[in-house]
Amino acid sequence: MVDSQSNKPGILYSCYFTRSREGEQFIPEHVFSFQIAGTLKINDGKKTYLFEQGDCRLSRRNHLAKFEKQPPEDGEFKSLSVYLDQETLREFSREFNVKAQKKAAADDAVIILNNHPVYQSFKESLFVYLQLPGEEKMKLMRLKIKEAIQLMLMINPEVQDILFDFNEPGKINLEAFMNRNFHFNVDLNKFAYLTGRSLSTFKRDFEKLYNITPSRWLLQRRLQEAYFLIKEKGQSPSAVYMDLGFEDLSHFSYAFKKQYGAPPTLI
Repeated sequence: MVDSQSNKPGILYSCYFTRSREGEQFIPEHVFSFQIAGTLKINDGKKTYLFEQGDCRLSRRNHLAKFEKQPPEDGEFKSLSVYLDQETLREFSREFNVKAQKKAAADDAVIILNNHPVYQSFKESLFVYLQLPGEEKMKLMRLKIKEAIQLMLMINPEVQDILFDFNEPGKINLEAFMNRNFHFNVDLNKFAYLTGRSLSTFKRDFEKLYNITPSRWLLQRRLQEAYFLIKEKGQSPSAVYMDLGFEDLSHFSYAFKKQYGAPPTLI
């Protein structure tokens, strides 16, 4: 595996020789990406996106997603990403007087971008950029990010309302959010932030709703889903534990046996 990047905000070139399941990830900034080789599968809890060689995408900030990278046969997985940090976007907004016109729909974690020749030319220019010495690369960093923003506004103008919405998540229905996202293995601070709450308010609202702590509820809910998938759907423990937010198989097996009195392999 090779990751080549400058300090964020910046550009990241990823190269994987083997299949990589990165598990859960909170997307803190918008990311403009090119799929160069292999396939990338992204699941945001509601739908699954599949990106193949030549595809472009915009991953939206403040979303949860799971990533699975698959290299081509006898080859390498390759992708190139430009991180669109809030500071640069605010600077661009002031410089060019570009603002969000309306509130964008918050559902999709990933926006599929047009496979435009201009995007491909920009991608090639990034490879040249990545070969520059560190100091020169840092000087040009924001220029390349602003160029990416300009290209997206020209080719996919619908992203304007996404990129220039600087609002933080508002307070939303806690029960609906948790039932939809319990399988993401992120810390409670992220769950609190995404539901528009401080950590203390999140915990207080959660215990008022469920009469149990968030950590305990998450464990029980994940184990319930695991039991259903193994018992009713015939899936193997090794196939479900990571998808349900467990970090390793041994921890999952221990928690499962403690909850149900038998290891998941004997259910």
